Amino acid sequence: MAKLRVGVVSPEREIWTGEADMVIAKTVDGEIGIMPNHAPVLGVLVEGGVLRVKRGDEGDLVAAVHGGFISVADNDVSILAEAAELGSEVDVARAKDALQRAQASIEADQEDTDARLQAKRAAARLRAAGEEV
Repeated sequence: MAKLRVGVVSPEREIWTGEADMVIAKTVDGEIGIMPNHAPVLGVLVEGGVLRVKRGDEGDLVAAVHGGFISVADNDVSILAEAAELGSEVDVARAKDALQRAQASIEADQEDTDARLQAKRAAARLRAAGEEV
């Protein structure tokens, strides 16, 4: 069976590269699933999304992805994220604290767009780590 060649990068570093059976990402147009031989596509990733890379027997790779693009062509999937973090790297206590602080700021000021952004990012980090939000 054909495999996808997947690369996940951010401006800071290469997050992960390898082969996969499927990639699931959330774009501004909705969730997209990419399997081998998928038609070429370019999508804009949402802020605070979770990326899932299905790798068969190796298990899923999960990452919090904050904005950027997904590009698919000839079984190559490139995730060019503004920021990203593998679920296995997430400091859960720190992410929970960040979410609580952001929610408190939102309660104090419903128009606080920075707090809303921080809440989305913290929630995505927690979901990537397998935590309930």
